[in-house]
Amino acid sequence: MSNSKTLILNNEQICQKINRISYQIFEDNHTEKEIIVVGIAKKGYLFADKIAKQLKKISNLEITLVKLTINKNSPIENSGEIDIPTDEFNDKVIILVDDVLNSGKALIYGVKYLLDFPIKKMSTVVLVDRNHKKYPIGTHYVGLSLSTTLQNHISVEFNGSKISAFLS
Repeated sequence: MSNSKTLILNNEQICQKINRISYQIFEDNHTEKEIIVVGIAKKGYLFADKIAKQLKKISNLEITLVKLTINKNSPIENSGEIDIPTDEFNDKVIILVDDVLNSGKALIYGVKYLLDFPIKKMSTVVLVDRNHKKYPIGTHYVGLSLSTTLQNHISVEFNGSKISAFLS
């Protein structure tokens, strides 16, 4: 297998997708006072930060950005860790964000963790959906759906304020 990388989304295209997804989130939640944007560490959180900043620009909603750290290798024993008090989730709209949906494992364990709280509504966001789900998880907002082979790898690279997505 070759180590070459093919650019699938450049910074401008990703910014357009962030803008579109943010408007969709706002449109679906315009009657709310607050939205909590939860990013799955590490790259999901970086992508969530971009969405949260765009939501703040286009809406008058209070936007709270939260980092969720889950151990993907043993998610049951180590269910997760967030950087705000858990009572902040009570009766709030939660937007769970990850960069790439591969098997769905990270996203489904993120949903599992957040469902332990009395939230009002939850939606999921991914920049790239590879369509290789092993877990029954869907996404509400998707930047790009891309059918790949199992041997392919999608990487989202954050370089300062610029983001790129590659297929290798």
